[in-house]
Amino acid sequence: MGRGRFRRIVGLVIVAAAGSASVLVSLAAVSGVPVFGEHPASGVLLGVWSVRYDARMPAVLLIVAAVSGALLIAGGVALLERTFSNRLRRSLDPGNPLAPRIVMASTRGVYAGPVTVTVVIPAHNEEASLPLTLAALLGQSHFPERVIVVADNCTDGTVAIARDAGVEVFETVQNTRKKAGALNQTLEWLLPEQGDNDVVMVMDADTRLDDGFIEAAVRRFSDDRALMAVGGLFHGEPGRGLLGQLQRNEYIRYAREIRRRRGRVYVLTGTASMFRPAALRAVARNRGLSVPGTPGDVYDTAALTEDNELTIALKSLGALMISPVQCTTVTELMPSWRALWAQRLRWQRGALENIGAYGITSQTLRYWAQQLGIAYSVAALGSYFLLLTLMVLALDDWIWFPFWLGLGVLFSIERVVTVWRGGWRARLLALVIFPELIFDLFLNVVYVKGIVDITLGRRADWKHVIHRIEDRERPVVYESRH
Repeated sequence: MGRGRFRRIVGLVIVAAAGSASVLVSLAAVSGVPVFGEHPASGVLLGVWSVRYDARMPAVLLIVAAVSGALLIAGGVALLERTFSNRLRRSLDPGNPLAPRIVMASTRGVYAGPVTVTVVIPAHNEEASLPLTLAALLGQSHFPERVIVVADNCTDGTVAIARDAGVEVFETVQNTRKKAGALNQTLEWLLPEQGDNDVVMVMDADTRLDDGFIEAAVRRFSDDRALMAVGGLFHGEPGRGLLGQLQRNEYIRYAREIRRRRGRVYVLTGTASMFRPAALRAVARNRGLSVPGTPGDVYDTAALTEDNELTIALKSLGALMISPVQCTTVTELMPSWRALWAQRLRWQRGALENIGAYGITSQTLRYWAQQLGIAYSVAALGSYFLLLTLMVLALDDWIWFPFWLGLGVLFSIERVVTVWRGGWRARLLALVIFPELIFDLFLNVVYVKGIVDITLGRRADWKHVIHRIEDRERPVVYESRH
């Protein structure tokens, strides 16, 4: 089967696998539920509240089997990922030109000079957000050697703002390939003059670096010459009401997961990531060969999520990358449900298309497992709301199930603990549970829409949120370090 056709049905493959697992689990659960009585029991809670309850629960053996199975699957994926990663680090296969052992051998005894940083900021009509981005960048404890704003088909004041800030401006020429095309034009001009230690940083025009980001990343590159890329951990900007807090909680949990993985990164996020020129050149050389895309391009212009695709490309070539806890950024939040829908539809569909393009390999195994987990959660959460609705409609009285209530309490504790760093608002929202469940249900609908669109071959649109000048949080004062 060709890669293009497989990319079309990748969603169906994942849904079929997750659906089969859901059916098997459901059948096992139904067959293992004992019946203690025909009618629920009644009781008085705290001496004043009359309640009806049903003490039935799955068989202990079934519970043990379910928990053991989940742990085995999670542990198996983690073990395979670690095994493949260690094997790749020791690889001398020319097909993995960025493997640490190969890089260390080729650079042994060679001094490429101190690590320098060239920041590239693709911007399309970003006059509202660019000032804050540049202010945070130019205020870093480690000042970048060059800052280049890539003005892509701008019709507002983006170019003037960049020049007033004293940074370079690169204007794209007849680019019709969105952000990836703009970056490809810039890197084609920039990379030939870059040395091995002249690190290129790509960051969004609506991202604000936390102080110390560049300093921490430069230290990592200086200490480990086999390191090919450093990604950032992002947290949401303040404001945006309930929708904003829901997104912030989501980002807090993602950052926590990366910290627990000791920086082993899933995606070199487009918010802010740094690359050695050798890594970007290797990707460009191997496009159309061992990695999908047009020969000579660093970014795949056919990918909806160019940052995720570049991450997989680098991993496929053996690159070592990390997201240190010191490298954090503030990123924009979607201001409305409609904007969030467009953003997440692009993310979800892009992720599916990327693994469909690369197929099942040792480097994409984790991504396949993630998508299977998402598909399974779609079925589980959808079934939960469906059964809850049916129970409300079918029964005259509310019946409590102590076993499942206990699981709900554990789930609530987990939700609160995982956003603890976000402060009392994050904890309170997590404790309530249902707003986050509704948010998850929304994301599940987006996921299903992405699968339907990719399967039917519908054209994907790259939607861009235009920021308004009046949305600026505060006046910006530039401080020159030159």
